Amino acid sequence: MKPSVILDEAAISRALTRIAHEIIERNKGIDQLMIVGIKTRGETLARRLARRIEEIEGKPVLLGVVDISMYRDDLSKKSLEPEIKGTDMPETVTGKIIVLVDDVLYTGRTVRAAMDALVDHGRPSMIQLAVLVDRGHRELPIRPDFIGKNVPTSREEQVVVALSEVDDADQVFIKR
Repeated sequence: MKPSVILDEAAISRALTRIAHEIIERNKGIDQLMIVGIKTRGETLARRLARRIEEIEGKPVLLGVVDISMYRDDLSKKSLEPEIKGTDMPETVTGKIIVLVDDVLYTGRTVRAAMDALVDHGRPSMIQLAVLVDRGHRELPIRPDFIGKNVPTSREEQVVVALSEVDDADQVFIKR
């Protein structure tokens, strides 16, 4: 069966613009804000969000990247040697409002690992979650604050996010 596209390039762009406005509004500006992307596609989306926020606010927002490789709870299932991709924070997260960014929210385990990685870098005043797609099926009590699109799925389906910086195209599709 052919994958069905649920977000095209224009829809992804609109969703990120809306999320950027919602982040600014909820946090009453960007003074204490740091956008942190989860490697790999979360990082790409975080960079796009940071650019949009800068365009709207007229000043740059802090941007970080978190690698969750060593924080996963399924390391024994993946491999004995996880691939380390590197965490990069422009400054301490202590006292900051962190907006954690990922492409797809599914079970919540990736987000839990990212929060563990974040608190190893300090104590944020708040952690908010922005995702491009929320597909449901949580295994942990994690809820996004900012959502590009809710897409109810079955466990047999796979939500695939392709971004031009990584995959040469911008689209989100469901594979059955």
